[in-house]
Amino acid sequence: MEKNQIVMIHGTDYMRMTIELLEAIHLDQIIGARDRRVALKPNLLHADTAENGAVTHPELVEGVLRYLLRQHFSNVCVMEGAWAGARTSRAVEVSGIADVCRKYEVPFLDLQKDSSYICDACGMQLKVCSEVAKTDFMINMPVLKGHCQTRITCAMKNAKGVIPNSEKRRYHTLGLHKPIAHLNTVLPPQLVLVDNICGDLYFEEGGNPVVMNRIFACLDPVLCDAYVCECIGYSVDEVPYVRLAAQLGVGNADVSGAEFVLLNEPAETLPEALPDSIPDMRASGRVRSLEKYADARDTCSACCGSLVYALERLESHENLRRKNEKICIGQGWKGQTGEIGVGNCTRGCRKHLPGCPPKAREIVEFLKENWK
Repeated sequence: MEKNQIVMIHGTDYMRMTIELLEAIHLDQIIGARDRRVALKPNLLHADTAENGAVTHPELVEGVLRYLLRQHFSNVCVMEGAWAGARTSRAVEVSGIADVCRKYEVPFLDLQKDSSYICDACGMQLKVCSEVAKTDFMINMPVLKGHCQTRITCAMKNAKGVIPNSEKRRYHTLGLHKPIAHLNTVLPPQLVLVDNICGDLYFEEGGNPVVMNRIFACLDPVLCDAYVCECIGYSVDEVPYVRLAAQLGVGNADVSGAEFVLLNEPAETLPEALPDSIPDMRASGRVRSLEKYADARDTCSACCGSLVYALERLESHENLRRKNEKICIGQGWKGQTGEIGVGNCTRGCRKHLPGCPPKAREIVEFLKENWK
């Protein structure tokens, strides 16, 4: 896997998808020696289950552990520290990740109980939990979601889980963006494995999940977050820590040079009946209120999710209630004509935005210009 690549898979069998993705990128070769200490770092913000859009799905953690153990990695752990207002010990139990760790006899390290050390992070003195210094390779497993202060949260902000609670509070007094960027200069080598199954529309605590049913992997956390900005409907410049981290040498914020590798197409995952083992993810009232502006016919989750994110961004600029014309979206529009459509399946519409799926940022600009 190259550092400019973003490798993606769609579907609803989340554990199988995780294993297939890791096999495709040859994660074992990326990590190297089997005795290296590998730490999985999920997002366990607070005590919640994944279908609400805030925390990492346990199926992804199980898929990673199955892959690593099959590849004979002998020094594997899961580590996390919940936000300052919650207990990690409760969050890991409620999420189901504690059960996964027990099943595979892999230790879970509660970083709220860990000691810390001060390090020079490109000119900023920052505290980091001691277990991080013992880690040779990190598998960063954030949830792609909106955030009330930084607009997005994904790879780089997920690193806040490896600092002590006192430091988390201090980051807010420093404005979040600068310390987040600097923190990422001192992390171990990592793979970012993004849970883009049903992250929240705009709030890190969850409650308004937007179903996308996909996961993707990157080696560059800056490129990952720059892409996430576009997925949710922002420009990179609207999330300052992304550009700042690029300037500090953490990675590349230019998505135009990224190579996207799709292991399958979103359309291949229809019909999207969830397996019995996975809780049904019902759209919240807010998400339903945005979906009503679409004429959706056999729509893939990824395309519909991109449109929901775009409509949320667009509402701050325009009064959506004045829009009478519905947006065509979904495979049911193949070969059909309409007025305005989003996605490759709606190419018969008079006005059409290609993409499978198009990014929310692209949809916002398209609708601003074409939606009456």
